[in-house]
Amino acid sequence: MKEEKSKGRHSLIKLLRTAMAYIITQRTVVILLLIAQFVLIFFMVASLERYSTSLQLVFQLVATITAVYIINKKSKNEFKMSWMILLIAFPLFGVVIYFYLSNQYATRFIKKTYAKKVEETKEFLAQDREISRELKSDSGDVYRYSRYMNEYAGYPIHQNSEVTYYRCGEDKLGPMIDELKKAKHYIFIEMFIVDQGIMLDEIIDVLKQKVSEGVEVRFIYDGLGSQNLLPFGYDKKLCEMGIQTRIFHPFVPFITSIQNNRDHRKIVVIDGHTGFTGGDNFADEYINEKERFGYWKDTSVMIKGEAVWNLTMMFLQMWGILDPIKPKGAQKKVSDSYDDYRPSKHSIGKIKSDGYVLPYGDSPLDNEDVGMLTYLDILNTATDYCYISSPYLVPGEGMLSAICFAAKRGVDVRIVVPGIPDKWYVKVVGESYYETLIEAGVKVYEYNGFNHAKMFVSDDIKAVVGTINLDHRSFSLHFEDACFFYKMPAVMDVKRDFENMFENECRELTIEECRKRPAIRKLTGVVLKTLEPLL
Repeated sequence: MKEEKSKGRHSLIKLLRTAMAYIITQRTVVILLLIAQFVLIFFMVASLERYSTSLQLVFQLVATITAVYIINKKSKNEFKMSWMILLIAFPLFGVVIYFYLSNQYATRFIKKTYAKKVEETKEFLAQDREISRELKSDSGDVYRYSRYMNEYAGYPIHQNSEVTYYRCGEDKLGPMIDELKKAKHYIFIEMFIVDQGIMLDEIIDVLKQKVSEGVEVRFIYDGLGSQNLLPFGYDKKLCEMGIQTRIFHPFVPFITSIQNNRDHRKIVVIDGHTGFTGGDNFADEYINEKERFGYWKDTSVMIKGEAVWNLTMMFLQMWGILDPIKPKGAQKKVSDSYDDYRPSKHSIGKIKSDGYVLPYGDSPLDNEDVGMLTYLDILNTATDYCYISSPYLVPGEGMLSAICFAAKRGVDVRIVVPGIPDKWYVKVVGESYYETLIEAGVKVYEYNGFNHAKMFVSDDIKAVVGTINLDHRSFSLHFEDACFFYKMPAVMDVKRDFENMFENECRELTIEECRKRPAIRKLTGVVLKTLEPLL
């Protein structure tokens, strides 16, 4: 009996320790500290508002002036609406938080630094005029899109490139490892999430081997995306292996607007001639070695040839604005010349193709919504069909109107979303759009698992695969990247993958299902929609 009680106590203690280890994590502490700061500011402001009626009138006047200022500011209506609700509910608190977050030195500094780096590298991303002339005679629509992308986003369109499409993370891992092993000069990696496991171990083993062979290896990962997944000091550990590492905005427990801008890109560049991008990070769920939300669907592309230059420059721009890690021991000296990293410098031979490839990035630090405008251009020029995949369907007013309008003018528009979400609240908000979409003629499909793929395909000629979700965070707050390709064989590979999903891996939602959603779920969606820009 005593032995059984002892075992019971031991099991209870073990359970409590496990629970405490789960609760008291770095991320939990950071979140609690952030909440504590908001609560402190709220109560400090609330105590001022209780002083007198006349003072409350002053606060209301200040809140009204702030609201007028926000309405007339250049930003999206959804963003403005969230601030309006906060100002109505808590006038002075809303004013204080808005101006505190809008006028921070760190934000202004990083914006200025990034703009300077982009201007410095502009000459290296000039559009080839001959390619432009050929494209203009081929397609006026794509020519005008490419002109915008070069003049305003800063990325040229290329020929002499190949695109290979991967329908899931496990299909991509083998070829990516093979290409990494072939590296002779340099490897650049930029990733949002990096987590320990089978996938990362295999990649790090290859990178260490390449470092020992004299290959230059650089690694960027996001400070929030990988927080609580990697052990403390992992960046220094990588540097000590010879892998030069920089962290994008290490997450700190202080209320600051710059922490809202994350590096959501997923880029791998090998010797300038081979590149990978798509939705998958370096974590085992992306190759289905770990199950979290059923089968994890993700997609990506491998690019070979001249178009890889856009990814290379994207990486070098980001590298140039991040603080270096100071590890023990000497680091391999790297070249300061961008020309040393061109595809032609370490060419694998001439690649000929009839199509066009345009890898591009999107930054929250300029006034160009490149990711959203690319999607809108595909929707607005589609004549037969447009298939869309996104894990998060929080499109905003403009994108929602474009999707519905395309369907109303006879385009076959279909959207694939997760059946099992990773964020329940985003799914609830997404559901609030289903009825509007289906009534307009859009077909909405739920994937049998978690669909993390971000891609468009249209009319057998255009496709985009990348990191950009249909939500405010991707369109306005994150650094993102994707690959647009036109008249490439891989376009049909993307289409066939969609057709397979429609036929075998998804179920189409009906208008009746949407209308029969529980009232509490509908109400939750309506309330959360007011916070749409924060989701």
